[in-house]
Amino acid sequence: MIKFSLIVPVYNRPDEVAELLQSLESQSIKNFEILLVEDAADLSCDKIAAQYVDKIDVRYFNVPNTDRSFRRNFGMENAKSDYFVFTDSDCILPPNYFENLEKNLTENYSDCFGGRDAAHESFSDVQKAISFAMTSFLTTGGIRGGKSQMEKFKPRTFNMGFSRTVFEKVGGFKNIFGEDIDLSIRIADAGFRTTLYQDIFVYHKRRVSFKKFFKQVHNFGVARVNLGILHKNSLKLVHTAPAVLLVSLVIIILLSIFDSPIWLILPAVYTLLLFADALIKTKKLKTAFLALWASFIQIAAYGTGFLKSFFQKIVFRKGLESEEVLKKVYN
Repeated sequence: MIKFSLIVPVYNRPDEVAELLQSLESQSIKNFEILLVEDAADLSCDKIAAQYVDKIDVRYFNVPNTDRSFRRNFGMENAKSDYFVFTDSDCILPPNYFENLEKNLTENYSDCFGGRDAAHESFSDVQKAISFAMTSFLTTGGIRGGKSQMEKFKPRTFNMGFSRTVFEKVGGFKNIFGEDIDLSIRIADAGFRTTLYQDIFVYHKRRVSFKKFFKQVHNFGVARVNLGILHKNSLKLVHTAPAVLLVSLVIIILLSIFDSPIWLILPAVYTLLLFADALIKTKKLKTAFLALWASFIQIAAYGTGFLKSFFQKIVFRKGLESEEVLKKVYN
């Protein structure tokens, strides 16, 4: 039986940790240990963890004033197993998560794996809408674990794992935004195999407000350019899609004002396709409308972040994170 070490970085999330541990207690098999590594601030989860020590194999660590990459690396250094699994404190694992993971690794072993995320039926309409915006092919091109993808899959830490051998050869996470993609690229460059296991998914609550969602995705756009500077040839055409959509929309609006309203047919068709996709997937009219709004936020936030960083770092070669500084800071 394969043994796993589930590593979860935590910061001020006791309620979320309680839900995560409850889902772990309900796993069909218990071939795993849990390492909660917290930068304990105002809302520590140590008491929550203590409630589960007699039910599941959970260990709690308090490492103050540390970033999430340090906490993940700390977890690996203290793990007892030879295969590390990562998720976030705002995730819930389905009951057969580790059973399916063991089956996949037994039948189709991979040095590194990643999986999908989904919205649980208990999530709010806003959370379901944001989940749609982050996973729909029409908004992200399927790069977050969908069946149809426009680039090679790169695991992300809400649902990711790799062997101790990978860690010993490649090293851990770096203190950058987009640290999981950076590590996924380094794992592949080192010659290790990475596999997307379609039936290994988590319920990811994500941001609970559109304002927080905008800020997070804007930072994703900034980080993608930084990763493109750090890893040559890692910036793909699909990564420019939200920025291209955003610029195209502005151009179309200007054309509709100064030329002809017929130009608005293009964004209207795209909007209808988005809404139809959201309605089919969420099966609720209100959620579909919210998903439409979340999708436009996702495109605008990522697009503005990408464009801002692209022109600053690549076109004008300005800002702290130049290619030379990136190599000094991140390597």
